[in-house]
Amino acid sequence: MKYKKWLIISHAYNMDGRASSLTVTDKIPYLLEQGIEPIIISAVTGEKDRHIPHYQLLPWGPSGLRFDFRHWFATKFGRGAAYKICTPIVSIALLPFVIIERVLVGLSSQSSWALPAALKAIFLIKKQRVDLIYSSGGAWSAHYAAWVVKKITKIPWVAEIHDPMVIRVDSYDDGLGACRAKDARFLQRLETLICKDVDYAWWFTNGALSYAKKRNLELGDKGFVIFPGSEPPGCKLPLPLVHQYGDHLNIAHFGSLAADRSLEPVLYALKELFEQFPEAANYIRLNIYGAGLDEISKHAVHKLKMQSIINLHGRVESDPSTGETGRERIMKIMRGCDVLLGLHGKDEWCAEYIPSKLYDYFWTNRPIWGITNRNEELDQMLSVRGGYLSHTQDPKSILRTLQLIWGDWQKKSLKVPLFQPVSPKYAVSQILKKVSDIK
Repeated sequence: MKYKKWLIISHAYNMDGRASSLTVTDKIPYLLEQGIEPIIISAVTGEKDRHIPHYQLLPWGPSGLRFDFRHWFATKFGRGAAYKICTPIVSIALLPFVIIERVLVGLSSQSSWALPAALKAIFLIKKQRVDLIYSSGGAWSAHYAAWVVKKITKIPWVAEIHDPMVIRVDSYDDGLGACRAKDARFLQRLETLICKDVDYAWWFTNGALSYAKKRNLELGDKGFVIFPGSEPPGCKLPLPLVHQYGDHLNIAHFGSLAADRSLEPVLYALKELFEQFPEAANYIRLNIYGAGLDEISKHAVHKLKMQSIINLHGRVESDPSTGETGRERIMKIMRGCDVLLGLHGKDEWCAEYIPSKLYDYFWTNRPIWGITNRNEELDQMLSVRGGYLSHTQDPKSILRTLQLIWGDWQKKSLKVPLFQPVSPKYAVSQILKKVSDIK
C-alpha cells in the first residue's frame, strides 16, 4: 500500500455508543491489519486511544466548549451529582459568549473545532510524513478541517460522509435552492468544496450520493457508496441457541428519539391493537434505551394513557465492577429482547440515510421491526434478513405488523432472522481499493 500513514480527522472518536464515532472507530483494527498507520485527531469527548497516536483537541468557540465539556465530564466522572452541579455552572458562565457567537457566526456548535483540528493536522504533517488525509463525519467540522489541510498541503484526501450535508424538504427539492439558515448555507457550500477538491468521497446510501451528484457535477466518479457496518464488542460471542420467551413481549428501541423520529406512530398503533385485543395491554412493553422520550412521544404517551407500557432505561453506561463498556452491555441486552424496533423518521431526507443502530441490530440475531420512510435500499436490507417491515407514512401497515408480532409472540414463533451482519472489514477493503487508485 503506497498510502500507508493516514491522518484521520474525526470530531467524534472512541465515544462509547456514539454512532458518528463507532463508524470510524470500528474500522481501526482492520486498517491496522492491512498495514495502515493511523494518526487520530478528535475532540476530547471520547476515551483516548492508547494503542495508536491520538490527539484530542478542544474547540475554540464557547458553544463547542460547552458541548464538549458536558461529554468529557460525563466520560471522566459519570452523570451523577457532580455532573448536575458543574455542567450548569459552566453553561451559565459561557452563555453570554454563546449568544455573541450565534449572532456573529451563526454556525453549529462544533464548527469552531475545525480550526484547531486543521492547525494540528498541518503541524503533524510538517513533523512527520503523512500519505493521506481521511475525514469522517458526523460533525462537518472534520471535513472543513480536512479541506483546509488539503488546500495547503496538497496531500490526497478521502472523505467519509455519514449523513446528507444538504437536507431536502420534499421530493421536489434537489437541494440546489438557497437555504435560509446560515449553517445550512455553509453546509451547502462545504459540500461543493468537498466534491470539487476531494480525491474520493463516499456516502452510506445511493440516495445520498445521487443527490450530491445532482448538486455537484464535478464529483463525477470520485463519489461512491459503501455500507459502513459495525462491529460492537461482544458481537462475536456465541448466539443463544433458543430465544427465552418471558412474561412480556419486550419491544426495545435503542438510540435517540426526536420530533422527526418519535414513538407516536407506534403508540397509536398500540392503542388500536389494545382495542382489538384488550389483554395485550398486560403483556406488551416498550423499552427505551439510550435516551428519554422526545416531546411528541411524551404527549402521545400522556394523551393515550400509555405510561404503564413504557420502560425508560436511559443511557447504558460502562460498569466499573465488571469492566464492561456500555456498548458491551447493550449488545447483551439486545440479544435478550423479543423484537428490536428501528425507527427511521418522517422527513424527506430519510430517503438518503440508514439508521446506524441497525448495523448493531444485525449482530443480535433478533427480529427487527423496521418502520421506514421512502427508502427502498433500507426496505431491501431488512426484507432479505427476514425483518418485520412497516412504513412511517402508512399507519395501517404499522398496525398490521404489530398484530403479526403480537400473534407470533403468543405462539412463541417470532421470526428467526437471517444472521447477516455487515462488518466494517468490507468497508475497509473497498476504501483501500479506491485509495490505491489515487495517483
